Amino acid sequence: MPRSANARRLPFVEADDVRPPGLLLMMLESRAPLEGLALLAAAPLLHRLPRGAAHPVIVFPGMATSDLTTLPLRRFLRRLGYAAHAWGQGFNFGPRKGVLRQCAVSVRALAERHGQPVSLIGWSLGGLYAREVAKELPDLTRCVITLGTPFAGHPRATNAWRIYQLLSGQNADDPVVQQRLRMPPPVPTTSIYSRTDGIVSWRCSLNEPGPIAENIEVHGSHIGMGVNPLALVAVADRLAQPSGRWQPFDVTGARGWFFPRPVQAARAV
Repeated sequence: MPRSANARRLPFVEADDVRPPGLLLMMLESRAPLEGLALLAAAPLLHRLPRGAAHPVIVFPGMATSDLTTLPLRRFLRRLGYAAHAWGQGFNFGPRKGVLRQCAVSVRALAERHGQPVSLIGWSLGGLYAREVAKELPDLTRCVITLGTPFAGHPRATNAWRIYQLLSGQNADDPVVQQRLRMPPPVPTTSIYSRTDGIVSWRCSLNEPGPIAENIEVHGSHIGMGVNPLALVAVADRLAQPSGRWQPFDVTGARGWFFPRPVQAARAV
């Protein structure tokens, strides 16, 4: 049975819901290095994951980070046969002038070079870029996968909104921008999130119900999401799907031991 049939529903996250993760969860972000060690231990098993048709993938880094942080994820994808590319814009200081335009240029170039649509993966703030570019270029986007990305709820429901405003020079409270960001792309979209995320309130990473939108919960930190073995299992599963035959992530069988039942944000009635 598709996982959506057994999905748990939560009240719809309102745009003015301001509840960032507490101090305890912030302190638990220190376990990120352990997730990196877990990735090394799990590498022999991860390399045996199902492989889909080889196609281009671009990975967008999180706020105040560079392509160096996404290197383990890109190496993992290359071992599975994907043409994984960095975003190539240095440190991510927010959607300053020309940033999103250059993201779209990169996606167009990759799609033209490989002769097929590109899968977009974004970690934290990078996931917002992936979603927005997919809205602009749906015909060139195969799917979108975000890792701990706050696209729903209020920007202040994160512990990084002040840093975002300082680095980007933009107001995080713009309601027009908030409404635009929460709209899903018109392509298969997966949000991978953790309830123990110490940076982003996990409710801000929930897709609304939809035929090609889903949420996958993993156990882990925000900082370690890109090296979390369970997150990588979910990423590999999503990329391995045949083009045009998207199905929700299946948590039945053995996966039920590692992945909780899915959650969807239900609209208020």
